[in-house]
Amino acid sequence: MLKNIKIISPQTLIEFEKYYYFRWYYLRKDLKKKKGTEKDELEKESIHKMVIDDNNQVLGVGRIHQVSDIESQIRFFAIHHKYRRKGLGFLLMKDLETTAKNNNSKIIILNARINAVDFYKNLNYEVIEKTNLLFGVIQHFKMKKVL
Repeated sequence: MLKNIKIISPQTLIEFEKYYYFRWYYLRKDLKKKKGTEKDELEKESIHKMVIDDNNQVLGVGRIHQVSDIESQIRFFAIHHKYRRKGLGFLLMKDLETTAKNNNSKIIILNARINAVDFYKNLNYEVIEKTNLLFGVIQHFKMKKVL
């Protein structure tokens, strides 16, 4: 486990710029997608979280929004490649789950890339169904956890 990390919600313009750049870099760049594709129409009504170190470097990001009175969805979840398998993803997911519980959600859904399914299974998410091919190339699976 890394020391001197914290999970924050970006507040300032600079924090949001770092947050969105990280999302683009880890979730869109390798797919040759332009900056801007890391955002959607739900940004303003979502809760954004990021893991930072003591130098304010972003190590991971995730977003959660309400789908209904009892259901939340996690999207745009990514951890810096150098810090994977060190517990950061676990901490960030637990923080997002706590946020969902605090908003009275009973269920969390997410769409996991095929290479992340086992990570979410280890957090007690279950695969519901095979879903879309992101940009026609990355298979996703709808997953669910009852809180």
